[in-house]
Amino acid sequence: KTSLTSWPLCTVVWFLSDTDILVSHLQYTDKEEVVLWMNTVGPYHNRQETYKYFSLPFCAGSKKTISHYHETLGEALQGVELEFSGLDIKFKEEVMQTTYCEIELDKAKRDAFVYAIKNHYWYQMYIDDLPIWGIVGEADENGEDHYLWTYKKLEIGFNGNRIVDVNLTSEGKVKLVPNTRIAMSYSVKWKKSDVKFEDRFDKYLDPSFFQHRIHWFSIFNSFMMVIFLVGLVSMILMRTLRKDYARYSKEEEMDDMDRDLGDEYGWKQVHGDVFRPSSHPLIFSSLIGSGCQIFSVSLIVIIVAIVEDLYTERGSMLSTAIFVYAATSPVNGYFGGSLYAKQGGRRWIKQMFIGAFMIPAMVCGTAFFINFIAIYYHASRAIPFGTMVAVCCICFFVILPLNLVGTILGRNLSGQPNFPCRVNAVPRPIPEKKWFMEPAVIVCLGGILPFGSIFIEMYFIFTSFWAYKIYYVYGFMMLVLVILCIVTVCVTIVCTYFLLNAEDYRWQWTSFLSAASTAVYVYMYSFYYYFFKTKMYGLFQTSFYFGYMAVFSTALGIMCGAVGYMGTSAFVRKIYTNVKID
Repeated sequence: KTSLTSWPLCTVVWFLSDTDILVSHLQYTDKEEVVLWMNTVGPYHNRQETYKYFSLPFCAGSKKTISHYHETLGEALQGVELEFSGLDIKFKEEVMQTTYCEIELDKAKRDAFVYAIKNHYWYQMYIDDLPIWGIVGEADENGEDHYLWTYKKLEIGFNGNRIVDVNLTSEGKVKLVPNTRIAMSYSVKWKKSDVKFEDRFDKYLDPSFFQHRIHWFSIFNSFMMVIFLVGLVSMILMRTLRKDYARYSKEEEMDDMDRDLGDEYGWKQVHGDVFRPSSHPLIFSSLIGSGCQIFSVSLIVIIVAIVEDLYTERGSMLSTAIFVYAATSPVNGYFGGSLYAKQGGRRWIKQMFIGAFMIPAMVCGTAFFINFIAIYYHASRAIPFGTMVAVCCICFFVILPLNLVGTILGRNLSGQPNFPCRVNAVPRPIPEKKWFMEPAVIVCLGGILPFGSIFIEMYFIFTSFWAYKIYYVYGFMMLVLVILCIVTVCVTIVCTYFLLNAEDYRWQWTSFLSAASTAVYVYMYSFYYYFFKTKMYGLFQTSFYFGYMAVFSTALGIMCGAVGYMGTSAFVRKIYTNVKID
């Protein structure tokens, strides 16, 4: 198999187009070479702690001539380290048990294998992009003697001239004794299969897990919660707002003397301050822009994943996400730039830079920190320098220019502060209110319902990423994203209404943070998942888990905050448009 392009480092287009994918799924001719790639080896309980297969003292087959393998950006970031096994396999040509190499087992090599067996190491291989897993060895019941599996029994299914199924059976248990020679052998058996080429990945999916009744029930439960919430919000706001409008109309008919004596209260009183720019408008507008971009990326990637089976290609999900993130940069610039202009911001270039690099800096900063630990461990997850340069090229030469285009469009097309009410020159003092009406309390409570609508789905997503499941039910994910957005908007609208009714006009940050607090609950749930649902251990896996869970939670929080703010902003504009202001 050959690759479509060479590996030019600075060709950003190569990374974005993801054309450098191995020409897999070949249509083979009889006796044509079939390559067995050795990928990585590592502890079963630590999925991300992987090392090169030959970092353990395995020996390779004698066959050396092989076309070079080129990795994609997604594979490089995910620690895929394909190396040729040296085994001679030809299409439809059976191989009886054959010794392909011998291991000279000295004390150091025995200790390496014993450590691997004690930590339940297993390895991954690929034939025609189909993954195969095998265990290194096993210990006896007492844990004193350790045995290595030395015989790889491959059974390959073919349909016509294509490979549709691969199975590995590990046999030949040999006790590890220092200063002995261990012969490694393999055999290949070919069998005709009725599996269609398009369905060959179905055996790796787990419908009993992902399409369990609990999954359906959780979606139904969340859906009912949405109907209940939307109904409740509509009813409360329609009735309350109707009463407010009636009261304000009545006040309009009073003469000045009655109005002065009347007890004026409610959200109308802050009409002169409700559209006042938020505190720290530069950071605020950058967060809103980034949140809108994360939402667009999530939506597009889920749609692509529903249409295309991205799980069949190594690293394709990550490559797609990076490409879509870069392509949607104008969304960030448009929403962030227009909001900053509406709030009277002058330093728009600084805002554009902060908006463009906020998410990439957070992700790259975390990856850089974890990379040091990966290099210390000699793990395959250590990101190569070339890949780092390529990611920086994407940030500076793709994301930044597109963000600039979006910012200019946003400032010119919708940057005018066309608010329905004038903003008073002097800010109105905020009156005393009950403790549960304080913005800090509203922020803490705001994330509970949105988290409640997604936490079952979080379990399935976490399990597919941190355990050995392939996530494929993207229809569920789309439903959950829609439910999350509706619940978030409903909750922030109610919170903002109560805040404005208490004559507190600091609604912008409150609406953003009350929705973004969902992230805090997701991160807290990740602690529960780590300690009670996994058996991870060690510095590398723990830092990898909590580092990337922090990135995921923060990105989710920024997205929810932006969605909550956009919904609330439309609501606030609507209610102040419909009321008569003196």
